[in-house]
Amino acid sequence: MSVESGYVDGSGGVKLHYVHQGAGPLLLLLHGFPDFWFSWRNQIPALAKDHHVVAIDLRGYNESDKPDGVEPYRMRHLCDDVDAVIDQLGGGRATLVGHDWGGAVAWSYAYSHPEKLDALVILNAPHPATFPRAIRRPPQLFRSWYVFFFQLPRVPEWALTRSRAGAIAGVFKDAARPDQVEVYRSRFLKPGVATAALNYYRATMRGMRNGARQPFHLLEVPTLLIWGENDVALGKELTFGLDRYVKNLRIEYVPGAGHFVHQEQPALVNGLLAEFLAKRKPKPARRPAKA
Repeated sequence: MSVESGYVDGSGGVKLHYVHQGAGPLLLLLHGFPDFWFSWRNQIPALAKDHHVVAIDLRGYNESDKPDGVEPYRMRHLCDDVDAVIDQLGGGRATLVGHDWGGAVAWSYAYSHPEKLDALVILNAPHPATFPRAIRRPPQLFRSWYVFFFQLPRVPEWALTRSRAGAIAGVFKDAARPDQVEVYRSRFLKPGVATAALNYYRATMRGMRNGARQPFHLLEVPTLLIWGENDVALGKELTFGLDRYVKNLRIEYVPGAGHFVHQEQPALVNGLLAEFLAKRKPKPARRPAKA
């Protein structure tokens, strides 16, 4: 796959690395944990036929800056990063696609800046209004045991990086070939990445303990939710009742696929994305900064 790399200014002076391909309206891809832009290797060339596809490394990952501490990984900073990318590379407009943590950021950004989005696509990431309630009750509480483990200092970093056949290999065993798993592992072992990635979870739990809540009006951005039904970390019930929060919502369930649905079933997911995006006519954007 031939992609070009670049850097863009995120929030607070954080440099964000990205790869891009194609021309046209901005289609911004946000990966999850413990991933990086490589998560979208099967989608970038397919979607670049009609879009300028940009896949960033979220702050803390791979080639992007890794600010110290937990505070820089609070949701408001992650959303500010997305806003900066959309302004600089999309002229203030984009279609946003997010998986896992990238999906969480995409949900929150859509509620903060709906006027900047032509469409929203979420892959196996729960709506931020439903997950805080679900994690307090079984069975989601048991599925999310690792979230509580990640609150410990240093021990989770050791567990995630200690061996070649350890946690990272287990995460991607159904989503990537052995050589691709090694790519993931090598990027996660870069200095600072493991702690930064875990700080996403630590920042969120601190916010939940402090009672932080985002207001959720009825989102009118056209939204596609793609959900691998065999996700062992996030139950399918998290997708129920979302019409309370999203006006124009389409849900596509993918039987036999797990959490990394776009890597496990790339042809099917690419088809769903292409069909959904073909029906969305992007609004005019300001002239974007040179990529």
